Order: sequence, then C-alpha cells, then structure tokens
Amino acid sequence: MNEEIEFILDTAKEAMDSAITHLEKELRSIRAGRATPAMLGTVMVDYYGSQTPLSQVANVNTPDPRTLSIQPWEKGMLQNIEKAIQIANLGLNPMNNGDLIMINVPPLTEERRIGLAKQAKAEAEHAKVGIRNARKDANNEIKKIDISDDMKKIAEDDVQKLTDSFVKKTEDILSIKEKEIMTV
Repeated sequence: MNEEIEFILDTAKEAMDSAITHLEKELRSIRAGRATPAMLGTVMVDYYGSQTPLSQVANVNTPDPRTLSIQPWEKGMLQNIEKAIQIANLGLNPMNNGDLIMINVPPLTEERRIGLAKQAKAEAEHAKVGIRNARKDANNEIKKIDISDDMKKIAEDDVQKLTDSFVKKTEDILSIKEKEIMTV
C-alpha cells in the first residue's frame, strides 16, 4: 500500500482513538449510583490564586459505596474545597467537619437515571461526530493524492471500515455505561 495512504489511515485512527479516549473520560464523570473519586475529577479548587484540580490539593477516598471523603493536604483549604464542590454543580452536598469533607452520595432516582443515560448518549454522539470528522478529513486527503481511482476507492473503503469499527466501539462503551446507570 502507498505510504501516503498508510499515513492518512494512521492519522485518522489516532483522531478516532482520541475521540474514544475523550468519551471514556467524560463517561467516568457521569455517576452511576456508586461513589467514585472520578466524580470529582472536574472540580477545580482556588489554590493560592490559581485553579487547581481537586486531586492535586487533597486525597479523595471512598470509605463505602455511598460516601466520598476528601482530606486536604492543608487544613486551610477546607473552605476552598467545599466551595469548589458546590460551584461545580454536581448535585453533591459537602459536609465539613473541621478535618475533612464528607459527601454522602444519594441514591439516584429513576428520573435522574434517565437524565444521566441521556447525558451519556449525548457524549457518545459527540464521539461519533469526532469519528466522522476524522473520516471526512481522511477521505479529503485521499482525494488529493496522485494515485489511480481504484486505489482511492480501496483507501476510502479502508477508512470506512475503520470508521465503522470505532462507531461500534462507541456503541459498546455507551451500552455498558447505560446498563451501569440504569442498574439500581
């Protein structure tokens, strides 16, 4: 196969891989009834004037499936962390006991589960758009190469097969997450 085509296919595969990686990261932040430190992955704390991820200013643990405990490395950070969790609008209510922050994760209502499933579906659609954009870019690059029409057609078919496999992967990831969300 032509080196240019291989390069285009590799570039498309990397773009599609990054769409899947982004999807997995976004889905980790959607909670499915159990408390996980990843739920607080988007929380940014004001640490001496700069926005810093919570994981870099405190230790986040799950003592049981319904509780998160956050122990800051500096006691003076308790109020800032508490405020950051509230600002993040995750639907969690932090409780400060002077040493650490405890968060009781309430069980999800059916309505909330359906909403989270819709959110997961939307994230999967974003990933599919990214995958299709990578396909479009690859096909445009193939059209620019000076090779026979038959070779172009074969290369475009390879890009489509790659696209189909990544769309299927996205669907599989989504179905696992939806099952996780809907399980009571």
